Order: sequence, then C-alpha cells, then structure tokens
Amino acid sequence: MNIQKSLNKICERQSLGYEESLDVFRALFQGEITPAQSGALLLGLRLKGETGDELAAAVKVALEKARLVNNIQGVRIDTCGTGGDGRNSFNCSTAVAFFLADMGIRVVKHGNRAVSSSCGSADVIEALGLPLLDDPSRVEPELAKMNFAFLFAPHFHPGFAGIAPLRKELGIRSIFNLMGPLLNPARPTHQILGVPSETFMPLMAAVLKKNKVQSAAVVHGAQGFDELTPCGINKVIFVNEQGLEGRAIDPAELGFSLCTPEDLACKDKDEALKRQKEILSGHGPQAMQDMVALNLGLGLSLLNPGVDMRECVSQARKTVSSGLKNLQVC
Repeated sequence: MNIQKSLNKICERQSLGYEESLDVFRALFQGEITPAQSGALLLGLRLKGETGDELAAAVKVALEKARLVNNIQGVRIDTCGTGGDGRNSFNCSTAVAFFLADMGIRVVKHGNRAVSSSCGSADVIEALGLPLLDDPSRVEPELAKMNFAFLFAPHFHPGFAGIAPLRKELGIRSIFNLMGPLLNPARPTHQILGVPSETFMPLMAAVLKKNKVQSAAVVHGAQGFDELTPCGINKVIFVNEQGLEGRAIDPAELGFSLCTPEDLACKDKDEALKRQKEILSGHGPQAMQDMVALNLGLGLSLLNPGVDMRECVSQARKTVSSGLKNLQVC
C-alpha cells in the first residue's frame, strides 16, 4: 500500500476503490501512516466528498477491530443517528427504542454520550438506572430479560482509542462522524439511521445495502433533524433486499399537527431527562409525543413490510399515549 499514491488520487478528486480503501484504513487504524498523512487523508476525503466504497471500507476495518456480539440470532433493530444536527432536542431515538422493546421487539441500541444534543442515549440509559454494557457476553442475557440492550460504543470499539487524539486535534467533521451508526457490534437486521444533511443519505444507504441489512430507513428530518419530525416533510431512503427507494413522509398526511423545532428542544440535560421520563410514562409535550410516535411508526413499518405506514403510525400513537406497559424503566 502506497499512501502517497492514495493521497495524490484524493488531491486530484479521484475516489479510492473499495480494496484500496481497505488498505488505507487498515494502515490508519494500525498506526502505519504518520499523523500528518492521517490528517491529510481525512481532510482530503472530506473535501472531495466521501463515497459509499470509502465509507463501507472504513466501516469494515473498524468492525474487524471491534468486540463483536456473535451469539445473537433473529430479528433485532437499532434506532440511532449520526448526531450533529445541533438542535438540542430530547433523545427521541432512545424513547423509540424503549417502546419497541416494550412491544416485544428486540432492540440492540448502540450509542454514546451527548455530542450535539442536550442528552445522549448513554446519558438517558444511566439516568434510568440501566447498564451500559461493556462486554459482548452480556448482550444476549440482557435481551432475554427485557428485549433491550445498550452497547456503550467506547467499550466495544477499542481501536478508536488511538485515533481519538487525531480527531480531537483536527476538530472537523470527518468520515468517522458518519461511521457511528454503521458500527453496531450486534449487527442489527433492521435499522432507523438518521442524518442531519440530505447529502449523506445516499452514502449511508449504499453502505447499509452493501452490508446486507434486511430492512432499514435512512432519515433526514424536516428542519434539519436527524430523525423524522412533525415540523414538515421528511425525506427517507428505504433499504431492503430489493434495493433502495426514496420517499417523502408528510406528518400532516398521517394526522399529526405541525410543530416548530423549538417545540422539540430542551434547554439542558436535566430538562431532556425529565421529558424522556414523561414520554415513557405516556405524558409530556404533544409535539414530542408525536415525534416519538412518527419514528416508532417508521420502525414498525420496517419490521412489518406488508402493513401500511398509516396503520403502523396509528398503532404507534396509541402505544406512546399509553406509555410503557412492560418495561420498568421510569
């Protein structure tokens, strides 16, 4: 592998092929290229624009170094986003995950602490007194107990420790910011994956397709959220064994009242945790309940491909308004 040759290609705005990308990212993770070369690689890819092959290769290399969960069979779903939307919203994806688990669906949630939101998924899990799993052997027992397991990303991806100083020093968005939702060590069969920019949608969809996910939705929410919102028309790329399909989801057509981004925001972590507990109990601001129901309906539609989205959303609204019935987490 000749890193100078690869860097020259990137400087000329030529994309790396999948195999070349594998070599480059293996060298990066193994510390075989210098910090200057590593920084040039990440910056060059960002300026050129990352491709599906480059991202898929980076994900494959990262998973090679991850602590994978290999003893799980059958359907399992993850709900997560890349973050970075800067909206300081409550943690909708975690609420959706709990409602799915409460309905008997196995959820393998992979996440971290807050970066751009008021409260990250790990912050919510801790506040509710649930474990941040740190070992693959603990995942299956946790799923058997409550249909829910939270895989705390830093414990499952030790290979990122050596890259952390480089990312911190660069201080810019790089390909690593896109990789998080694609690195679930339990390899979900179904997934809702949110992105804060429409630009990233085909990129993420291509990687999910390459990784042979059974059914997934890449979401860019109205008003720039990385989740479906009742703020306006949302964009989705559905990924399944047949291929990719882009679609718009209008919450008004599904019976939701429109809201503003401010209706979904929390001023700090304490408020975000308070709202989370309210929603899981069947209470809380209507706009936030609607946002959870909208995303829950999407998840149910992925798991039940023959059922109309309207029917899934109707079931989701009833579930959210009733609060959790089986899980004792709030």
